[in-house]
Amino acid sequence: MAKPNGRSDEELVEASNRGDPRAFDALYQRHKAWAAQLAFRFTGNQDEAMDIVQDAFIYLLGRFPRFRLSSALTTFLYPVIKNIALSRLRKSRRIVLDEEIVLHAGDPPLESGEERSLADVVATLPSIHREVLLMRFVDDMKLEDIAAALAVPVGTVKSRLHNALKALREDERTLRYFEELQ
Repeated sequence: MAKPNGRSDEELVEASNRGDPRAFDALYQRHKAWAAQLAFRFTGNQDEAMDIVQDAFIYLLGRFPRFRLSSALTTFLYPVIKNIALSRLRKSRRIVLDEEIVLHAGDPPLESGEERSLADVVATLPSIHREVLLMRFVDDMKLEDIAAALAVPVGTVKSRLHNALKALREDERTLRYFEELQ
């Protein structure tokens, strides 16, 4: 897929494999905001999120010159960022025993009451449903990419997403979002 600078992620990966530092920098510039948002979702701390992004891209850099992109770069980066974030949180002892709590811990507060109620409902979803919902609609990932990032079958992703949407449809605080779609 061509990007604004004319080079796809695949082309940039190949150039990076050949030793072109500008190609890796272009990958970093293209994906750092998404990576930072994801890391922030896990940590709730902007500085920690940026450290995690740095660690994730250092890890990616270490995969060159033999790195092969078999799906979207975000599909590769998602579990890397998640694992680095959870590892850092475990080390800092800021989570109890349930790493699942972290998935909503970093969400920024919303201004309006309507948006807050939607965020509150999303926060009540089981973590496996919430994670898939956020990956699909916040991170705009394809079902196949979500499955690859989480190392689960596509059917599992579909089931989790279905259950998350069903729960949102059934909650009184979110009914109007679904009525508008009908």
